[in-house]
Amino acid sequence: MKKLLTGNEAIARGAWEAGALVCSAYPGTPSTEIIENAAKYTEMYAEWSPNEKVALEVGAGASIAGARALVAMKHVGVNVAADPLFTLAYTGVNGGLVLISADDPGMHSSQNEQDNRHFGRAAKVPVLEPSDSQESKDFTKVAFDLSENFDTPVMVRITTRVAHSQSLVNLSDRQETGLKKYEKNALKYVMIPAHARHRHIDVEARLEKLREYAETTPLNRIEWNDTKIGIITNGITYQYVKEVLKGASILKLGITFPLPRKMISEFSKRVDKLYVIEELEPFIENHIRSWGIEVHGKDVFPAIGEILPETISEKMREFSENIQLFSQQTDPPLNTPVRPPVLCPGCPHRGLFYVLNKLKVTVAGDIGCYTLGSLAPLNAIDTTICMGASIGAAIGMEKARGKDFARKLVAVIGDSTFIHSGITGLINTVYNKATTTTIILDNRTTGMTGHQDNPATGLTVKGDPIKEVDLVLLAKAVGVERVVVVDPFDLEKLENVIKNELAAEEPSVIITKRKCALIEKNKNTTPCFILEESCTGCMRCMRLGCPCIIKEGKKVRINSTQCAGCELCVSVCNSGAIGKEGLIDV
Repeated sequence: MKKLLTGNEAIARGAWEAGALVCSAYPGTPSTEIIENAAKYTEMYAEWSPNEKVALEVGAGASIAGARALVAMKHVGVNVAADPLFTLAYTGVNGGLVLISADDPGMHSSQNEQDNRHFGRAAKVPVLEPSDSQESKDFTKVAFDLSENFDTPVMVRITTRVAHSQSLVNLSDRQETGLKKYEKNALKYVMIPAHARHRHIDVEARLEKLREYAETTPLNRIEWNDTKIGIITNGITYQYVKEVLKGASILKLGITFPLPRKMISEFSKRVDKLYVIEELEPFIENHIRSWGIEVHGKDVFPAIGEILPETISEKMREFSENIQLFSQQTDPPLNTPVRPPVLCPGCPHRGLFYVLNKLKVTVAGDIGCYTLGSLAPLNAIDTTICMGASIGAAIGMEKARGKDFARKLVAVIGDSTFIHSGITGLINTVYNKATTTTIILDNRTTGMTGHQDNPATGLTVKGDPIKEVDLVLLAKAVGVERVVVVDPFDLEKLENVIKNELAAEEPSVIITKRKCALIEKNKNTTPCFILEESCTGCMRCMRLGCPCIIKEGKKVRINSTQCAGCELCVSVCNSGAIGKEGLIDV
C-alpha cells in the first residue's frame, strides 16, 4: 500500500512500524508534526514534554526499561537536550533510542542556522540523513535496529524541506518487538566517573565498528554516470542534484557520521572533479579534505541558507566548464508577493506590546509568537536569545545597570516557554534579590508551532484532560508575592498594572490571560468599522500593527473579512471614529 506523506508523518509511521512504544517531544518547527502523528497510533504512548531535555530523558528511561523510544525536536532543542545526549552515548541503550533532529536551513522559523551533524560527531553517535518521505520512514526503522545492534542512541537529522515535503511512501505492517528484558546494571547505566571511564572505551570501540558499517551499508550508495564530475551529497540536496545534474556520478550519503572513508576515496579516484554539495557547514567536505583528497565544496556553494536547485545550476555553471554535459534548465523562481510576519488579527499579545511601547519600557523578549512584537510599528522588544532567556537577561540588565534601570524593565515570556525553561529564571529572580517584573503571556496554547497543548492548558497530546499547572500558584510558590492576572484587551487596566508593578521594589509577575485568536476563530464576532465622517486621519490606530487596518490616503479602512472584533482599535481611537454597531462594505 502506498500513501502520500510528509517527512514528519513518515517518521511517525516508521516508529510505529518499528514497534516503538514511547514517543516524546517538545514542539518546534519543523519537527512538530512528528509527535502529533505519533499520537494517532494507539499502540504508542506519546507526550508533549515540558522541554527537550525532559523529552530525551523520558526516551532514555523508556529505552533502559526495554522499550523502543522515539524523541523529536528541532535543531536548537538538541542544545537543551545535549546534557543527557552526551551521557547516553556512554550508557548506551536497551530498547532502541532514536533522536530526531530537525534542522532549519534558511531559518524559516528559527533564531539560528546550526548544523546538528556536529552534535553527532561530538557525542560519537551515528547520524542518518533521509532525503525524502520514503527514506524518512525507512531510515527511522533502520535507526532503531542500529541503536540496538550497536548499543547507542542514533540521531536522524532531517531538514525543513524533508520534514514538510510530501512524497509517496510504501507502508508496511507493525513489527511488534515488545519489551526487552530489564536488568539492573549500574556499571552501564550509573555514570559515576569510575563507570564512565570504562564506558568511554566502549564508545571508541563502537565508533570503529560503525565506521566499518558505513562502508557496506546500503544507506550509502554510488550512482555511476559520466565520471567527469562526481558529486557527494546528502539529504534534500540529493534530490536537487538528481534534478539539475542528471548525468553526473553521485555518491549519496545516508549516514553522514561516521563517514565511509574507503568508499569516498575510491569514488574520488574515478571522477575527474569532485564536489561536495551539502547545506550549511562543510561537514563532509572538511572530513574529506583532512584525508588529503582534493575536493570543491564551500568554495563554490554557500554556507548560509538553503541550497536550492537554481543555486546548484548557477554555481556549477560559473565554476565548471563541463556543466553543459549534465545540467537541466531549472525554472526561474516565482516573484511572489512579500508577506511580512505579523501578529494575527485579534492576537491577545498586540495590546500588551502597544502599551509597553507607549511606556517606553525596555523589554527582554523570548521565543514565540510574541517575538513579532519586536517589529514595526510596535517596536517593543529589545532582546530575543533563546527559549527561557528573557527572565535571566532582565536580571542581568538590572544587575549591570541598577534598580533605577529596572523601574523601566520587564521580561516577557509565553506560557509554554515559561514552563519549558522560564521557571528557573523566575526562581533566580527571587533567590538573587532582583526586582524584575515578569509578564507571562498566557494564550492557552503553544501558538507559533501550531497550537499544541502544554502542562498549563489542561490537555495532553492525545486530548486527554489533566490537571493544569496553575501559573499564579507556581509564581507564589517560588517566592513571588506580587502576582496579577489581567486581560490584555483592557488597555487602561493593563497600563496601570504595568506601572504599579514596575514601581514595586520587589519581584512581580503579571499574567496576561486570553485565548489565542486562532483558537477562538470560530466564535461569532462582529468586525469593527470606520466612521469616515469622524476619522481625523491621526493614524493612532495604525500603531497597533493590525493587518486589518489599512491606510488609504489620509484616512484608514478596516478589512471586515479579517477583523476579529477585538476592539483594540476602538480603545486607542480618540475621535470615536471606530465602531461595531454595524458593518460597512469594504
